[in-house]
Amino acid sequence: MNSVTDNLPPDARDKLLKTASTIMREGDQVDISLSELSLRAGLNSALVKYYFGNKAGLMKALLDRDMQAIVHSVEALMAKDMEPTEKLRRHLSAMVDTYYDTPYLNRLLMRLVRDSDPEEAQRIADEYLTPLQKAYDRLIAEGVKAGAFRKIDPQMFYFIATGAADRFFSARLVLKHCYDQDSLTESLRDRYREHVIDFVMAGILADG
Repeated sequence: MNSVTDNLPPDARDKLLKTASTIMREGDQVDISLSELSLRAGLNSALVKYYFGNKAGLMKALLDRDMQAIVHSVEALMAKDMEPTEKLRRHLSAMVDTYYDTPYLNRLLMRLVRDSDPEEAQRIADEYLTPLQKAYDRLIAEGVKAGAFRKIDPQMFYFIATGAADRFFSARLVLKHCYDQDSLTESLRDRYREHVIDFVMAGILADG
């Protein structure tokens, strides 16, 4: 048998992904060292090749793991029988929580779209970006029809909402050098969540 794969724990692949995510979150980066990954996961770095082909494959698998969870969550929310305003509040709240947990996610997404071949870049767009855009189209249309939302451009709203949710957690250097805060805390997350929801809702709600 291959000594690299002998006596592997059943969760070895997931552990590599989880450890890579933790390293990127803690380091505020969109890259990892395989030696650090091996050390912190307690697994042979050769398993990256075994499971993912190479480090780029690991990054793609990490993006797939995180983005699939988002798309499934949004699709489940859109299927619920509730007012469009409540759907949007819940979605914005979930987005802030997601970027708190994975502040590297949007940067990783853009990096892989930029660096991948056209076929892989299109796959990422088709599986993760297009479903989210369609969900916004549907949600805003429902809100306008119900008289709850103003008529706005769903495409522009996509960039505003995701940008607002992502920006705070991907700008830790600003926190460090301007506000003397060097870590993302639950308290900061909660404060920012409240602000995002208040500002975005104020911009989309119909007059009165």
